[in-house]
Amino acid sequence: MTNTFTTTDGAEIFFKDWGSGRPVVFSHGWPLNADAWDEQARLVAEQGYRAVAHDRRGHGRSSQTWDGNSMDRYADDLGELIEHLDLRDAVLVGHSTGGGEVARYLGRHGSARVAKAVLLGAVPPVMVKSETNPDGTPMAVFDGIRAGVTTDRSQFYWDLSETFYGFNRPDATVSEGARRAFWRLGMQVGVRAAYECIAQFSETDFTEDLLGIDVPVLVAHGDDDQIVPLHDSAMRSAELIKNATLRVYPGAPHGLYGEFRTAFEADLLAFLAH
Repeated sequence: MTNTFTTTDGAEIFFKDWGSGRPVVFSHGWPLNADAWDEQARLVAEQGYRAVAHDRRGHGRSSQTWDGNSMDRYADDLGELIEHLDLRDAVLVGHSTGGGEVARYLGRHGSARVAKAVLLGAVPPVMVKSETNPDGTPMAVFDGIRAGVTTDRSQFYWDLSETFYGFNRPDATVSEGARRAFWRLGMQVGVRAAYECIAQFSETDFTEDLLGIDVPVLVAHGDDDQIVPLHDSAMRSAELIKNATLRVYPGAPHGLYGEFRTAFEADLLAFLAH
């Protein structure tokens, strides 16, 4: 693999680097890898942009590190990738956990190399229910995810693919191929990284990161997202970010598929061009 670099703590990070022009850097969700962004990376590269997408440490083709599976380190890895490629005037695009990674990167490293950001189905400001976040998702839900990963992760990822794409809805057009692809990417995650990432995407509070963002942000979310509920994520993030544009997709799930994918891709290209 020629497209790898070594982080300051010794992790090997795999990345794709397609096309040329203004860089668009994609951060993927859990438990996936850069392949989850292939269609959008190809799309923007064909439209004259430079598409960059990496496998988060412990995921896909990056090294399965025992340590460093934290949101701060994910953000630092993203920062080191951006510096390694000397990217400037970049647009950061993060889905789900990747949206948290983007928010934390901007909170820790600022926007000197970033012009815009996109948070798609993203976990900020904070997912887990608590006294300060009474409308959040109960901890029992995340404990169930942990149990699935440690007990029978193959079956768990297969089951998760159904709600991820909203294929459990009565009127859904189910793609077994999409479910198989999700399962395949999930099975490439190191089990420690998969387990530790659950706390990172569910318990990390991104409020201060969002308040400090000083670039335009497209906050995009499906209103039938069964993984990251709209009311406790995008709606609140759009209020916290100074220059946010909120786009809600009626009936759309968490994962990009079908009409949701088509609509988001159109909005992404428009946001890039604006």
